[in-house]
Amino acid sequence: MIFPFLRGDARRSVSLRQERVHLRPPRMSDWRVWAELRETSREFLMPWEPTWPRDALSKAAFRRRLDHVRQEWEQETGYSFLIFRSSDEVLIGGITLSNVRRGVSQTASLGYWVGAPYARQGFMSEALSAILRFAFEKLGLHRMEAACLERNEASRRLLEKSGFLRVGYARQYLKIDGRWQDHILFETLRNDPRGE
Repeated sequence: MIFPFLRGDARRSVSLRQERVHLRPPRMSDWRVWAELRETSREFLMPWEPTWPRDALSKAAFRRRLDHVRQEWEQETGYSFLIFRSSDEVLIGGITLSNVRRGVSQTASLGYWVGAPYARQGFMSEALSAILRFAFEKLGLHRMEAACLERNEASRRLLEKSGFLRVGYARQYLKIDGRWQDHILFETLRNDPRGE
């Protein structure tokens, strides 16, 4: 299935809006503010993410990231967005649909991060609402999957508030912060009730 609004230059104009945040695909011009926010939030983010490569915040690494993002958009296997606060256009985080499966599955996996200065202020709830609407209404997906570390209470509460249901437990599911760690598995379907 090819979505014309996701191809080439049209991809750059995709924007998902909520009351306090808007989401758009990353651009090369975002590198400096992205790197600054990630650096400022390093200690806050590292316990929840794969180990950062030595050059994780470099311009070259960001360019490689954008090449990967562009390739996923064009192949319709993933959709990455940066999250901006609407009031002042400040970058506050990122959210991604990855591992998009079509055919009889119509499923994707959800990932997100928020910079330390913007955590626990409700921004990610709005971003999650926008990405779910995009996934279900624009992409026509049926199921969204997410996973979080058992000790990540903030992420677990966010998913539950957004209408995700706990559906399982995966041992040594992802290599996070340098070691294989167990995760709680969540999912939501297109017609499931949404949280507030």
